[in-house]
Amino acid sequence: MPPSQHSYESFLESRCKTQWQRIGIQRRSGVAVPLFSLYSQTSCGIGEIPDLKLLIDWCGLTGMSMIQLLPMNDTGFMFTPYDAQSTFALDPMYLSLEKLKNVSLEPLLPQLNLLRKRYAQGQKKINYGIKGEKLKLLWETFNRDEMHQKDESYKRYKEDNSFWLQDYALFKTIKELQTEKGWMDWPEIFKTRDAAALNELAIKEALRIEFHRWLQWQLYEQFKEIKTYAQKKNIFLMGDLPFLVSRDSADIWAHQNYFKLNLSSGAPPDAYFTQGQRWGMPPYAWPEIEKHGYDYLIEKLKYAENFYDMFRIDHAVGLFRLWTIDLAEPEENAGMNGQFDPQDEQVWEEHGRKILEVMVSNTSMLPCAEDLGTVPECSYRVLEDYAIPGMDVQRWQRDWQGTKEFKDPATYRRNSIAVVSTHDMSSLLGWWEFECATVEEELFKRMCSQSGLNFDQLRPDLFDEKTSLHGRLRWRDEITDDQSLLKIIQKQEHEAGQILDAFRSSRHEKEKFLHYIDIETKNCATVSLVREALRRAGQAASIYSVQQLIDWLALSPQFKENAWSFRINWPGSFGDHNWTLRMPFSLEEMLKLGINSKIKTLNKETSRL
Repeated sequence: MPPSQHSYESFLESRCKTQWQRIGIQRRSGVAVPLFSLYSQTSCGIGEIPDLKLLIDWCGLTGMSMIQLLPMNDTGFMFTPYDAQSTFALDPMYLSLEKLKNVSLEPLLPQLNLLRKRYAQGQKKINYGIKGEKLKLLWETFNRDEMHQKDESYKRYKEDNSFWLQDYALFKTIKELQTEKGWMDWPEIFKTRDAAALNELAIKEALRIEFHRWLQWQLYEQFKEIKTYAQKKNIFLMGDLPFLVSRDSADIWAHQNYFKLNLSSGAPPDAYFTQGQRWGMPPYAWPEIEKHGYDYLIEKLKYAENFYDMFRIDHAVGLFRLWTIDLAEPEENAGMNGQFDPQDEQVWEEHGRKILEVMVSNTSMLPCAEDLGTVPECSYRVLEDYAIPGMDVQRWQRDWQGTKEFKDPATYRRNSIAVVSTHDMSSLLGWWEFECATVEEELFKRMCSQSGLNFDQLRPDLFDEKTSLHGRLRWRDEITDDQSLLKIIQKQEHEAGQILDAFRSSRHEKEKFLHYIDIETKNCATVSLVREALRRAGQAASIYSVQQLIDWLALSPQFKENAWSFRINWPGSFGDHNWTLRMPFSLEEMLKLGINSKIKTLNKETSRL
């Protein structure tokens, strides 16, 4: 079916009909990017909120109408977007000091210029030391300028956000006084929120507490301006609302009864994480939240509405059931010994519907769902009923039970976002060069062990050592079919089920993908591969096609980054290789790229705007 003939009229009869009426049911194209990866000629050390105006302008040039941002929440000094200290508060490091409201700019300029030199934009990785430096300048500015005390909009802001703002400011203040210790290690009077102790602190540290409220107001003012600008340019902003919140957060400290503090959330063992995952964030105590009318969830959506037209439900499958691990379980066991909450599979659908109903009934934003990983069947049905777009990832949309061929994008869910890659994955080029047509080494080891095979002995006979890189095993050229594989491992077909399935899924993956994008040779030019993969995503039945900025920029001949290491996050790992990626071009340079008109043509050809 030609892209222009896909119909989405049924969305207007769904539970999200109000949101769809506001957004419209047009096929749209968009870009996904973390703000920290962007930079302009005026930003200081890290992408700043006003920089989004240039990204909005770039979307206009390329024929896009959506921007999906990673979480913008305050992460303290851990800088992990999905493990934030608040699901309300934004991170002060994104403030533009030159755009502060009711502040005299002149005293700031000398120090600001020094910071720009010290945290030069040409660096490959973000130096998060900029946050501490900015906070020092902001504190000096706050103490010097007192105009905010008379600002009526500031007073209204504090009143409108009383549900969370004072608790957040208290939390940040106590953390500073306690040298950034987690609230679980604070003195008992603060840990248990003794009312008299907190009242005394509020008087003693009034200025410091006010500073944190002022920071959030400044962030609010700058971000509101961006939303207004985006609306004028007909660009929709999608926020990413983390499903969970850090154990050491203002949310949990203020609402300890809303969380199961004896448990850790995570994920069960799967093909990629053989021991499962243990994230550390506590799961929600949904019955307790329900008793209070879901105030925490409703207020969170209410605040996000100030900035976004849509919101991404992170780990949406967790609304139905969440994998939980007892804190007493040894850390080295990761997520192996856990259980789903709720345990009874029969209630999962009702559980998810109830929470989604609260969301849809209490926001004008259109929800979109990150429904990846091990997905319960009921999730697909509920998202379709609500017309909530899920995510259909190009490299995973295959006939896994049969031919292993890539699925025709016309068969993607209409209520979905077609994506080539996500921030938790390798880019399109990273996948093509290092992962496509390979098997994951640890997974293959496990399959060998389960089949009674010696992996170390078989490895040189099965895989090409020179091209097996980064924990990915690439089949030797002479192993072309089932029989050549079975001969080496000395097994009958019925004895090698898992290994055969892995072989059939991966051995001819490159040929299958080239056939899917209609390119004849696997030595095709990089730009051709990227362009045709993006075109196929654009042709999908999915109402939205939203691609990582990394993948859009790979269309440019000037894009020379290392395909393997140039990515945003490596799940299951820790270090400064995560969440520190900078784009290879400034936003001003992006506005002048020769590929902009080509991207616009591609979006027109796939009937997207």
